[in-house]
Parts: sequence; C-alpha cells; structure tokens
Amino acid sequence: MAAGVLIPLVYLVLRASEAEPAVLRSLLLRERTLRLLVNTLVLTGGVIVLSTALALPMAWLSTRAALPGRRWITLLGVLPLTMPAYVMAYVLLASTGATGTLAQLFGLLTPRISGYWGALIALGLTTFPYLFLNLRAALQGLDPALEETAQSLGLRPTQVFVRIVLPQLRPAYYAGTLLVTLHVLGDFGVVSLMRFETFSYALYVQYSAAYDRIYAAWLALMVLSLTIGALVMEARLLRGLAFHRAGTGAVRPARRVQLGRMAYPAYAFMGLLLVASLILPLITIGYWVGADTAATSWGRLTEAMGRSLMASAPAAGLAGLLALPLAYLGVRYPSIWTRGLERIAYLGYAAPPLAFALAYVFFSLRTVPVLYQTLALLVMVYTLHFMAEALGPVRSALYQASPRLEEAARSLGRSPLQAFFEVTFPLVRRGLLAGSALVFLSAMKELPLTFILSPPGFQTLAVSVWSSTSEAVFSVAAPYALVLILCSAAFVGLLLKDQADPSKRPSQPSKARHRSAREADQDGPSAVAMEHP
Repeated sequence: MAAGVLIPLVYLVLRASEAEPAVLRSLLLRERTLRLLVNTLVLTGGVIVLSTALALPMAWLSTRAALPGRRWITLLGVLPLTMPAYVMAYVLLASTGATGTLAQLFGLLTPRISGYWGALIALGLTTFPYLFLNLRAALQGLDPALEETAQSLGLRPTQVFVRIVLPQLRPAYYAGTLLVTLHVLGDFGVVSLMRFETFSYALYVQYSAAYDRIYAAWLALMVLSLTIGALVMEARLLRGLAFHRAGTGAVRPARRVQLGRMAYPAYAFMGLLLVASLILPLITIGYWVGADTAATSWGRLTEAMGRSLMASAPAAGLAGLLALPLAYLGVRYPSIWTRGLERIAYLGYAAPPLAFALAYVFFSLRTVPVLYQTLALLVMVYTLHFMAEALGPVRSALYQASPRLEEAARSLGRSPLQAFFEVTFPLVRRGLLAGSALVFLSAMKELPLTFILSPPGFQTLAVSVWSSTSEAVFSVAAPYALVLILCSAAFVGLLLKDQADPSKRPSQPSKARHRSAREADQDGPSAVAMEHP
C-alpha cells in the first residue's frame, strides 16, 4: 500500500526534475502560472466563504433552534452529498440562458452562469455538507453551562454566540474547511465545464492537448504543494487548542431557542437552499430527460452503468481488504510505524486526483507499459486513492471490539487467525461494509482518475455526463446524471438509515452512551462517521 502511494509521487518529482534550470525558471515564473495560482486560491477562498454561509446557519438551526421537523433540516444539510459537483455544474449550465430550464418552464430569462461564479456556486452547493456535518457534531457536543454563565453575566445572545460558541467550533470548522479545500483543489469537472482556469484544469489541458509532460508534472507538484500546505496549516491552527470540560458532572443538552419572528427568515433561508441544491437540479434533469427522448440511447446508458460497476465494485472490495489489516495494526499495535502507514493512506486520499493520475501515467509508462490505460490500473488507483474512506469506519469498529474477546478465544485453543475471524471480524463487519460502500460511492462519481487512466472508449456514467455537458448536449447528459444521483441517493440513504436505527447499533456498557444515542435519534439521522486527513 505504501509503495503504491509513494512510488508514483516520487517518480512525479523525478520527472519534473528533468527540466533544465532555464526552462524551469521560465515555467514557474511565467504570467500564466501566477494567474493559475491566483485563480485557484480565489476560488478556494470563495467556496470556503459560501460553504460557511450555508453550513453554519444550517448546523445551528438543526441543533439549537426550536423548530418542528429538525430531522428534515439535518437531511437538507446532508442530501447535497448525493450530487456530484460536475452534475451541479451541468444543472447550472442547463437551467440558465435563453434555452435553459428557467426560461423554458418559468419564463425567467437569466444569463448563462459560467466562469468563476459558476464554479463558485456549483462547488459551494455540493461541498457545504462536509462543513455542516462537522459543525453540527461540534454544536451537539458543547456544554451549555458556559453559555448560561455568560448570559448570567449580562451578555446578549448574539454576544454569547460570537464570544463563547464560535471559538469552541474552531476544531470542527478547521476540519470541515480542510475537506472543502481538498475538494476544490482536486476538482476538475466543475472548472473545466465552467471554463475557469485553475491548476487542475491547466494540468489536464497541458497533459492532453499540449503534450508538455514536464510542465504538466510541475503543475501537478504545485497542486500537491497547495494540498500539503492546507494540511500543515490545519495542523498548526489546531495546535494547543483545548475545549474539554474541566469540571465534574454530566453534560446537559442545550435548551432549544424560540425564534419568534426570526422563524420566517430561517424558513426562507432553508427554502432557498432546498430549491438551489435539490429541487432545481431534479427539475432541470427531468426536463432535459423528457425534452428529447430520442437522444437517449438506453443501450449506451446501460453500458456506461455496467462499466461504472466494473471499476467501482472491485475497488470497493480491495479497499476494504487493504483497510482491515491496516486498521488492525493501528488499533491493536499502535506505534510510530503504524501511524506512519495510516498517514500514507491519507496522503493517497489527500493527493489531488489529477496529480495522482498523472503520477501513475508517468510511472506505468516507464516501468510497466502494458499496464497503462487498463481496467486493472484504474481499479488499483481507485483503491489506493479512496482507501482512507474505508479505513475510518473499520478503525472505529475495531475500537469498539474489545481485545479481551480475542484473548479469551486464544485461551480456548484458537489460533490468532481463528480468533480474529471467529470473534473480532463479526464485530467489525458492519464497519467494513460501510467503508466499502463509501469507496464504491466515491468511485462511481470519480471523474479525473477515470478520464486519465481508463481504457480507450471506457465511458462511465461520470465521463458521459462530463463529455456531453462540455459539448452543451444537455438532453444526452441528463439520463446519465439522473442515474448517478439515484445511485448516490440510494447509498447515502442506506448509510443514514443504518446510523439512525437504534436496533442496529452495537450495545454499549456505558449509560452515557445509551443516553447520547437516544438524543441523537430524536434529532434525526446523524452523519456517517468518516475520518479524513
């Protein structure tokens, strides 16, 4: 696993170092490179601001406001995860302009959204759930005693929120913004459809059209540098933070706030978000599916679905198989070496997909040319890139499986392998299935890795949506987008149902854990537990 992640990245560095010093200076100091850096940073900052403006009010409304239907508020914050970012870009392009859905169905003539603003809206609407889930979990875990003390000292509710609540949300906010940053830095589908040049878009153009592989390698290293910089910054911002309770006693749930007249703006905000993130996409896709039924080739749709399954299903199984021993080593035998292996797995996940794909292009062409552009290579890269998503649920399940059970089985004559499969494996099987399902869902929606590494003519659902949208053939792209959304919604729904069903949770000896589980069930389905770098 470590070799699969590290060797291609090292080879990418070696390939970039082939440039002559004069050529390298001209590559790095050219005006276009500076423009790409500015565009990438401005887009990342804009998406973080938009995601915060959407996620923070939603998290507060779902945990602190006395509103009916709180579980529906939570679902509204989670369901946009079912929408791939490039599908949202398709929706924005297909719904605006003179021939868009808004003009055809409602008579609303709007300019076609593209460029920076199109990329900002598409990425903001599809990445804010990552920030929402982190902030919601943090708000649920806050001790309300600090807020009550501040109010007793004369602070108004707004001052309490700004001076007491917001500082305690910093760890969750940093974790959420890190995920948003990684998604924006690695995005290719949205910026290419919106024609907004960032490092990822320029990397694809340089590799596929200009054939300047050295400049493409340096662009990939620049994207990797930004990713590593985001990881280091998040770690430095978290250094020294401590928000745990110093006193004794149980943590009480916070009292729900009566909004009064402010309930109307809250419902309006949630209604606008519902329309923008869910209703408009479904209406737009449904309209273009029915607009030209003759343009829909059901045979090609079935073939694309089959090819997506051919690549995603083996990757999900392999990721689970690799994550199981890796998580077992990290939990049962913690050391600097096992922690290092886990960090390498997260490095494969944090690496921008286009940079990771380009590293494998260079590596396979030089070492194993027969592997280049084969299904086996695509499955292997899927596995290494998304394995961290399977690692989190498996590790969480192992933490809940007591090692004393294995010791008891060993004392009864079982071998270490028999003790693991007879005693521990049944306890972690649900986490293994959840992690594999997350990998399967991510691989189904993956675009950059598929576009660069898939065999010639290997059209998956994601590639079909992107290629048809880039040619403005919206009626052809609509069925593929609809199938992608339905698959994503089905998997997210199953995972949320499993998390919300108390009968499926493992029994816990602690009364406090039973109480927190009941409170979470009353608030609605909780987020799927996923660990990220």
